Amino acid sequence: MDTNYFNFYDLPESFLPDEAALKRRYYALSREYHPDFHATESAERQQEVLRLSTLNTNAYRTLSNPDLRMAYILSEHGLLEEGKQELPSNFLMEVMDLNEQIMELEFEPDPEATKRVEDEVNALTQTLDAGIEPVLVGYPGLPPDSRSQALQQIQTYYLKKRYLLRIRESLTKFAARS
Repeated sequence: MDTNYFNFYDLPESFLPDEAALKRRYYALSREYHPDFHATESAERQQEVLRLSTLNTNAYRTLSNPDLRMAYILSEHGLLEEGKQELPSNFLMEVMDLNEQIMELEFEPDPEATKRVEDEVNALTQTLDAGIEPVLVGYPGLPPDSRSQALQQIQTYYLKKRYLLRIRESLTKFAARS
């Protein structure tokens, strides 16, 4: 049985949920579904409590982490399925250029060039974050039938951020070797 985490916590779907409310629900359900409190119940009920306890842990782990939460919401709306992800060609060209610069740095280490690539990745990330913030903030107030455009923007943001994360990881590995 697949349960929506936001429904499980009786919270509205949001990319920026009320962290305190999330934590309160988690702790309340942790107490309610703690296996020790159900040790004398039937085997079926103990299994159900264990399932709910696990669901509670997974829901909290996902919803309390901004990246996991974003991926979760996009997945719930079918927006992270393979083959359904297209990024703007100008962004892909920027990423390709950054990757080429990193490959060149592997052959000819240059601290100044490394710093320039890091700065470029940081600037791209900051621009992305600033651009998506109003969409994330406004999302819960949108009528459900007009959320698809916001979700598309968030999907693009998420995918771009994943690309930049991979570039950052390449830079980190490269920097560790040099």
